[in-house]
Amino acid sequence: MIFATAGHVDHGKTSLLTALTGHDADRLPEEKKRGMTIDLGYVYLPLDDGRIAGFIDVPGHEKFLGNMLCGLSGIPHALLVIAADDGIMPQTREHLAILQLSGIPRLTVVISKCDLVDEASLQAQGRAVRHWLQDSPWPYAPLFHVSSQQGLGIAQLRQYLLDSLQPPRPPQGQRFRLAIDRAFTLSGAGLVVTGTALNGQVSVGDRLWLSGLDTQVRVRSLHVQNATAQSGQAGQRIALNLAGDVQKQDIQRGDWLFDTRPPAPSQRITVQLHAIDAIKHWQAVHIHHAARHITGRVCLLDHSQLAATDNGLAELVLDQPLWLADGDRLILRDASARHTIAGAQVLELQVPERGKRQATRLDYLRQLLDPTQTLAAQLQRQSEQQAVALDAFAWAKQLDTQAMQSLLQTSPGQQVEGWLYHPTHWQSLQNSVLERLAMLHQQQPDQLGASRGRLRRLALPKQPEAAVQRLLSQLLQQGQLCQTRGWLHLPGHVLSFSAQEQEQWQRLAPCFTSKEPQWVRDLAHQHAMEETDMRRLLHKAARLGHVVAVVQDRYFATQHVHQMADIIRALCEQHGHADAASFRDQLGCGRKLAIQILEFYDRSGFTRRLADRHLLRESMLFGSASLQAEAPAAGHQ
Repeated sequence: MIFATAGHVDHGKTSLLTALTGHDADRLPEEKKRGMTIDLGYVYLPLDDGRIAGFIDVPGHEKFLGNMLCGLSGIPHALLVIAADDGIMPQTREHLAILQLSGIPRLTVVISKCDLVDEASLQAQGRAVRHWLQDSPWPYAPLFHVSSQQGLGIAQLRQYLLDSLQPPRPPQGQRFRLAIDRAFTLSGAGLVVTGTALNGQVSVGDRLWLSGLDTQVRVRSLHVQNATAQSGQAGQRIALNLAGDVQKQDIQRGDWLFDTRPPAPSQRITVQLHAIDAIKHWQAVHIHHAARHITGRVCLLDHSQLAATDNGLAELVLDQPLWLADGDRLILRDASARHTIAGAQVLELQVPERGKRQATRLDYLRQLLDPTQTLAAQLQRQSEQQAVALDAFAWAKQLDTQAMQSLLQTSPGQQVEGWLYHPTHWQSLQNSVLERLAMLHQQQPDQLGASRGRLRRLALPKQPEAAVQRLLSQLLQQGQLCQTRGWLHLPGHVLSFSAQEQEQWQRLAPCFTSKEPQWVRDLAHQHAMEETDMRRLLHKAARLGHVVAVVQDRYFATQHVHQMADIIRALCEQHGHADAASFRDQLGCGRKLAIQILEFYDRSGFTRRLADRHLLRESMLFGSASLQAEAPAAGHQ
């Protein structure tokens, strides 16, 4: 277990740790010279049973409060030190507030320098501290009177702390995560970084990702609680000797080591705020997370402003992105970085663009604060609102692969290529497709339906393509959708020739047995029909799938359109693209007609043009073997 100190400057934190462990936590020459802790210090107390108690000494001066905050990440137990001759001072109050906002579970109060006051003053200080703690999470925190210089009470405090040591339970199902607070180079060993592990476990030989450089490093050796070890885990102080293409100057305090390559850091996050000072909407703040310190702004969601002691939902807009996880704690200080004003608990790493203040969304965010809600319940609740990216969910909860797979086995829903859809949400997407297609039939009753690509763009443009294809396939299997020559339509929507049109088409059909395109004007002249009537007949024949117009009034037989599409597929498979020259040579036609046909396929969505090349876009269209969806007639899409 690791203990961290807290308290006002010159209240005896460093001296207390020296008395407890026999080691001086001040390591910098400037600290020795000034007799004041400036940066984090670390000392350890080996026990007879092989365990090692670790202590982190933090600076008490307000100028170095940022360094103090770096030492609190992942700490389960804090020692609040109060000098008997000074009593409760401004930094004492702020440090206690920070301990509370950081969510540290256990607190022990130490009244130091008790040899400098008489017994009556000492008892008065104890009563004052007890009264002060009544409104804190630790109203009955153990209280010890000590003198580091004379050794009074040190043995009793040491024994209490050792009795409270809990053997760390091996973390289950968590990813390894460590915030680097120090980096140095050792002769013969190389680069060493240190920090307190927040999650998971690490072993010698593991490969980790270093966030600052976004590069992989290997763990050459480990020290856990200042002793050589083969592995370390959450809640322990770990020094890692790293091998890889990285130097000390490449690492900054606040960089991270992860067991897998992380996703992009967060620039906007949703949090629950607990204010200890007034906070206004869009207020500039300093933000402390683990060993990192940045600036940003507070966007209040359910209040116009927060008063001291108020709780509220907010969005933090970060000036620099942070690698965060759900439930992480942040400390907010004012724009001048002189006063702590709030603590924040991370609720969401991905913030929606719209509807942030809707009542249903605010209710959903408040439910995320329920400590009794299981991960399975959170996953189900989140998937009711929108599709859940499983990789992002696993990262936010810091779940390893095995833990995530176990969670999914108990989570009902539709899984599609890394996305999870709640059954009710999946049903609503199916309803959206059917409703949009019904609207299309009403708006265009003379059209047979829509291709898969067009229906996705009309009904579900923001959903992943794989999910839409799975959804459409299910609707086809259930009989709620029909597919005719590739066109998707509702079962009751049918097109057909009238008796007169059928007779006219029977006379016209032989003209399309050749591979040559036919003009409306020429066909009207050959069959002694008005040009408008011929155009109307061919439009309907196109909708019924008999012919296709590559340009207005110029038609090919549908079968030939599929055959020409096969030529394009073959060219793309061979060369990666089709162009006018190669297509013309394969088809045996003029360049102008070849260009018109290629442009038709571009408009249809079968290909897309890039300079003078045509690349496959939606290859399922114009399948000659299955007679899949052909595009609508040009000018009538």
